[in-house]
Amino acid sequence: MDSVRLGHAIRALRLRRRWRQVDLGARVGVSHTTISRIENGRIGPVTLGLLARTAEALDASLDVRVRWQGEALDRLLDQAHAGLVDQVVVLLSRNGWTTEVEATFAVRGERGSHDVLANHAGAGIVLVVEVKSVVPDIQATIAGIDRKARLAPELARERGCPCRAVGRLLVIGASSTSYRRVNAMNATFRSAFPAGDREVRRWLQTPDRPMSGLLFLPFAQPAHGRATTTGMQRVRRAQRAVDRSQTHVRHAPS
Repeated sequence: MDSVRLGHAIRALRLRRRWRQVDLGARVGVSHTTISRIENGRIGPVTLGLLARTAEALDASLDVRVRWQGEALDRLLDQAHAGLVDQVVVLLSRNGWTTEVEATFAVRGERGSHDVLANHAGAGIVLVVEVKSVVPDIQATIAGIDRKARLAPELARERGCPCRAVGRLLVIGASSTSYRRVNAMNATFRSAFPAGDREVRRWLQTPDRPMSGLLFLPFAQPAHGRATTTGMQRVRRAQRAVDRSQTHVRHAPS
């Protein structure tokens, strides 16, 4: 985080509103001294939560990014995501689904792409799959999957595939961090993706109705035998993570 640039941005937004530091501080719930410290880039003792509230008071948002060896972190994250996508494709193919990775769409001005778009010709079911290596912003993810599911019948027709119903599947990389974060928002996840691991796997074998579910998949094991991680998670051995998660997270694998 560039603390100096952050401070300059906060100051510019405050002055644009013609607020004094004490005015902004009152809205955030801190002293004008703290606002001054932020604007001068001296954010050492300031929490991320406070920085986010300060930005929100100015109708802005805080964007914090982790950088590591240039673009290497992006490649590491992409590697984890690609490994999960590959596992999804293998799982679906084994159960009689045809798959398309990074299936793009442009329908009535709406553009985007599916991580995996799958079709089960025998059942006439189209499946929209969203893959996340880390637990996502759940509200944004729900909205994104809903939009893609709404457009899925048209995409199926374009590809000459039957579409009697649409399924929605969120796949998340399995780790203790992922289980903990899903558990913290379990009511929301359960409402949006009521089908858990066992039900999802049974449905993939015999899809006969619409389904919305959450599936945890372990990160791929590279050739040298060590687990691939994103650098932001501690990935436990699969069975241990499963055993712990069963007692806490409804959607954890069985």
